[in-house]
Amino acid sequence: MSHLIETPAPARPKRPFFLRRGPMETIATVLIGLGFLMLFQPFLLVLYTYSLVTLLIGTVMFIIVSKFPE
Repeated sequence: MSHLIETPAPARPKRPFFLRRGPMETIATVLIGLGFLMLFQPFLLVLYTYSLVTLLIGTVMFIIVSKFPE
């Protein structure tokens, strides 16, 4: 009777931070939220000016990052 010896699967190298889906989705979500806050604040014109750019960067980043593997 032979016994099968299980060998562990080789460890996959960890991806760099900027290629991981979870943290990058969080950053993109924070950028989207920051863009909305900048859009609806009544105090600083410079924040209002860059709110749409921040919102669009966060949205495009989220779309791209959501295609990364888990």
